Amino acid sequence: MSAFRRTVTVRLKPDTTDLPLLANPRPTRYAVSVSNGQGETDGAVKERVKVEKKDPTLYKVVLLNDDYTTMEFVMHVLETLFQKSSAEAYRVMMQVHLNGSGIAGVYPWEVAETKVDALTSLARAAEYPLRAAIEEA
Repeated sequence: MSAFRRTVTVRLKPDTTDLPLLANPRPTRYAVSVSNGQGETDGAVKERVKVEKKDPTLYKVVLLNDDYTTMEFVMHVLETLFQKSSAEAYRVMMQVHLNGSGIAGVYPWEVAETKVDALTSLARAAEYPLRAAIEEA
C-alpha cells in the first residue's frame, strides 16, 4: 500500500463578530496524509495500548562468614567491588563477622549475579573461601 500526500487549500473565513477584519487574509494550507485504508477500523473503536514500565525485581547480595577469610580482604572487596566507603565497608564486614551474613548491596538479577561471580573469582585468586549468596529483596 503506498501512501501519498495531498495538499489541500482551505480558506478560513474570519468570524467578524469576535475578530477584527484582516487586511489581507491568506488561505491556509494543510498537508493531509491519505493512506489507502491504513488505520481504518471499520467503525470499531480503536483502543490505545498503554505500556506500563515496571522496575526490575531487586536481589540482595549477601556475604557469608567463614573462619579463614581475613577482615581486611572482606573490606577490600566491599570497597572495590561494591563501591562502599571505608566506614560502610567496616560496618558490613562486622555484620558478617558477628551475625554470619551481611548485605553487600541490592541489585537487579544480572548485576547481582555478576557481582557474586566477581567476588568468587577475587576470593579464589587470593585463596580465600569467601562466598556470597543472592536472595530476593
